[in-house]
Amino acid sequence: MSGWARLAGLLLAVAGSRELQPPRAQRRGAGAAGAEEAAQFDVVYSGQVNRAAERLYAFNYTSKPGQVDAVRVNVQSNSEDLQYPVLFVVRQQKGVLSWQVPLIFRGLYQRSYNYQEVSRTLCPSQPTPDSGPSEQIIFVDVASMAPYNALYRLQVTKIKSFQLMLNTPFSFSASPSQPQYFLYKFPPDVDSVIVRVTSETVYPCSVVSIQDIVCPVYDLDHNVEFNGIYQSMTKQAAITVQKKDFPSMQFFVVFVIKPEDYACGGSIPSSIRGKANYTWNLQRMKSLEVTVVPSIKGSVYVNAILFSFLSFFSFYLGALVVAFVHYVRNHRKPSIAGHSPDDGSGTVASSHPITASTPEGSSYGAIDESSSSGGQQLSLERRPRRGSDTDSSVEEESDFDTMPEIESDKNVIRTKRLLYLSDLSRKDRRIVSKKYNIYFWNIITIAVFYALPVIQLVITYQTVVNVTGNQDICYYNFLCAHPLGVLSAFNNILSNVGHLLLGFLFLLIVLRRDILHRRSLEAKDAYTTEYGIPKHFGLFYAMGIALMMEGVLSACYHVCPNYSNFQFDTSFMYMIAGLCMLKLYQTRHPDINASAYSAYASFAVVICLAVLGVVFGKNALWFWILFSVIHVVASLGLSTQIYYMGRFKIDFGIFQRAVMVLYTDCIQQCSWPMYTDRMVLLVVGNLVNWSFAIFGLVYRPKDFASYMLGIFICNLLLYLAFYVIMKLRSSERLLLIPLFCIVATAVVWAAALYFFFQNLSSWEETPAESREINRPCILLGFFDDHDVWHFLSAAALFFSFLVLLTLDDDLDSVRRDKIPVF
Repeated sequence: MSGWARLAGLLLAVAGSRELQPPRAQRRGAGAAGAEEAAQFDVVYSGQVNRAAERLYAFNYTSKPGQVDAVRVNVQSNSEDLQYPVLFVVRQQKGVLSWQVPLIFRGLYQRSYNYQEVSRTLCPSQPTPDSGPSEQIIFVDVASMAPYNALYRLQVTKIKSFQLMLNTPFSFSASPSQPQYFLYKFPPDVDSVIVRVTSETVYPCSVVSIQDIVCPVYDLDHNVEFNGIYQSMTKQAAITVQKKDFPSMQFFVVFVIKPEDYACGGSIPSSIRGKANYTWNLQRMKSLEVTVVPSIKGSVYVNAILFSFLSFFSFYLGALVVAFVHYVRNHRKPSIAGHSPDDGSGTVASSHPITASTPEGSSYGAIDESSSSGGQQLSLERRPRRGSDTDSSVEEESDFDTMPEIESDKNVIRTKRLLYLSDLSRKDRRIVSKKYNIYFWNIITIAVFYALPVIQLVITYQTVVNVTGNQDICYYNFLCAHPLGVLSAFNNILSNVGHLLLGFLFLLIVLRRDILHRRSLEAKDAYTTEYGIPKHFGLFYAMGIALMMEGVLSACYHVCPNYSNFQFDTSFMYMIAGLCMLKLYQTRHPDINASAYSAYASFAVVICLAVLGVVFGKNALWFWILFSVIHVVASLGLSTQIYYMGRFKIDFGIFQRAVMVLYTDCIQQCSWPMYTDRMVLLVVGNLVNWSFAIFGLVYRPKDFASYMLGIFICNLLLYLAFYVIMKLRSSERLLLIPLFCIVATAVVWAAALYFFFQNLSSWEETPAESREINRPCILLGFFDDHDVWHFLSAAALFFSFLVLLTLDDDLDSVRRDKIPVF
């Protein structure tokens, strides 16, 4: 019986120690149970707790009809003993909230951060508009299991500015242990808003979350990502919120400060670096300003869509006008020698054949022209035609390059100091056209097999973003990201429509030329077979498909732009640049251009290097050394092929032959290059490429994809400039249409590059750092700088293609044995 007596006495002692804090104000009604006195708001309560004593406080307040009142609890404790923290439990009508002091947060590598002051906002109740004043009771229970007295301070406050107003900035402060959240209600006439948050300081790193009106509110670092939409933030953040996603037409805006800055690109404080399993109490208070502004209305979407399509349909109208003018001019002029002139828009010109378009003594890179008559004689030798001059579908790939005299005399012809187009267009036209058509069919195959998994992947990305609410996955310009349906940034996708429309228009223009050319072949027109640049349209068709696919894949990339899918936006840009260079070379070298298989294999290697560059290019010196070696060797190998017109065989003996050539031509006797102009181009080209290689090796640019694209564009511009200069040196003319296209290309590309370098986001940084450079829309309140880049780059590529298509229209009436090769 003595044991039971001792147990009963202990229970009575514990029960007697549980008492209400003596009231410091008058009674505020019968809210507290029985005769308990209600504690007052905005009054600091101090006390001590241990394992044998705990404290209970009761707070009572009345809410007006339709009004949401929020209460904030602030507690402090001098206890630093993590084994015996002071426990705070808040009981409300619909929930319980609890925490401990010191409050512990876990960081990177299991580092611990503790805070001895905690401030939390209690989840407010939602009064109904029809009910009268509602009475709310809050109980705050303070306890500890410490064997000694632990001091604490308690203050409960009503929040005066809990509801955010439209277009009204609101400033406040927060810390990891003192998160904040506020309420926003949609006005009846507003369907979408943008929550903009700014801060003057970069760190500490913070998180902005949009959560539904549900208790509990997830407002701590370890649970803020459990619910709603959220972004990490340094200096600014922006979240678009739509009314349809919140049935109650209201939501909470939650602000959480992270205990470490690693997630936002910061480093671990030097004072604690390398000291794992330590507990640190850091002062990380951050001042923030939040503004809720209305988003765009549905009419803006309609205007933007109409603007996008009408802008590019104007190109269709211009093309129709030009085609109609040519049609009228061609039918008004009398036909000459049994054919209808086309003055550059079709296949032949309106003047008589020019017998000599080259000034006497002009060598185009040769010292002496001693065998032009032989070359002319060879160029007039033709194989007997088999049936129709149109392309035959029964010829197989094995029929390519089957002329017996080609292999026997190509080395003789190509060693001439002065080459004419007739020397490099001796193969059967049908076989060569079929060879170039492989470019078209192969790029369609590549496009289908490339695009389907890309589309599947970005749909998965967008689904993950919508389900998890993690807006750090995709690197949008959040200040100008307008959602539509499941798409988070519809404006970035819509702006790529220009690539599709202009790519299709270019295909139509090429098709028209192809049809006119076929009609000339069917008419047995001598101008078609003996004059002008040989017409092979396979590469042009491939360029049009590549332009359309650039629009498709760029749109896919902008569904969720990030580190993992960057190559979608650049792969076909490499192919476009490569195809343009191939087409420019093929113009005057139709018999010796690269095959489709080797060209696309080279593009595959380039894309592979681009992927490796993004993955390893930031820190790996070995990659830059490897890439620079490949770059220089590839430049030298390609230069050798171009200079010797494909006669310098590339195999394992290439190094021995190269040494022999250098010894005989540069050491044994230093002679002037046989092909001067060609040598000048290749020397300048190699200097440019070597400069790129050295620059990359020294500076190691972060954006390797743009660096690689810059290499391609510089080589293309260099070759095009050389081609135009040599064309003018050869007394050839630039007709009105190609001249207009050249000027338009230069102007539009200059404007496009200006907007391209207006960086609005960067997946090379953390999401929070990327949002620091976000900027508002600049066009129609819907499109940002990058969207304008999409518009202008599509137009610039279209004009660039037209330059290549029409550049040599002035030669349609010049015999091929009078057109120089350079």
